[in-house]
Amino acid sequence: MTEEKVELAFSDKYNEEHSKAYLEKHRTGFWRNRSNQRELNVASMALQSAGYPQSILDLPCGAGRFWPILVSSGATKLLAADNSPSMLEVARSSQAPEIAARFELMQTSAFDIQLTDNAVDSIFCMRLIHHVGEASDRQRLLAEFYRVTRETVCISLWVDGNYQAWRRYRLERKRSKKGYQNRFVIPRETIEAEFRDAGFRIRSFHDMTPKISMWRIYVLEKVIEETGTP
Repeated sequence: MTEEKVELAFSDKYNEEHSKAYLEKHRTGFWRNRSNQRELNVASMALQSAGYPQSILDLPCGAGRFWPILVSSGATKLLAADNSPSMLEVARSSQAPEIAARFELMQTSAFDIQLTDNAVDSIFCMRLIHHVGEASDRQRLLAEFYRVTRETVCISLWVDGNYQAWRRYRLERKRSKKGYQNRFVIPRETIEAEFRDAGFRIRSFHDMTPKISMWRIYVLEKVIEETGTP
């Protein structure tokens, strides 16, 4: 039986207009630029911890914000994928030609990656899983990552145990309940257990601003179970 397709509630919003707005969002204002630079620096630390993999899948690649650091990591094979064709086009057209030329682009869902098993050394997944509120959906996503990567996954999300998460919890308690929510703080104990259940061990983690920011990048190492001889 074919598994049911996973579609996040906001997936269809990234048309050309929204994709361009997403790109500009990270370029606007002093604080956004500063935050963007810090996130790029932390992502570079994660790639170093991953051992500078030679083949990387950037999924979702969004508007290509991380492409320059992926190129500078020394990888020889770079794939960039997104569920939105508009995002892929914005990424291709907005980056310097010598950067964009290094990437092979593909449209695919992170829940059903159109690649073979063990296709790349590492998956680079920024700003996706904090949108996934259902544990079963996260399980599906992590299972696909385990299937496609040979070695590591670099993945960012919102975690608890910091000032921003405490403040967000406090504000949400005051708000009236909404029928739709598309960003979630995931308790560290919860997500780390889900990583282990999916077959990964945590190699390292990197906080954007320790004790302050919700953003954390985990570097996960794929654990291969040894099969005994019959």
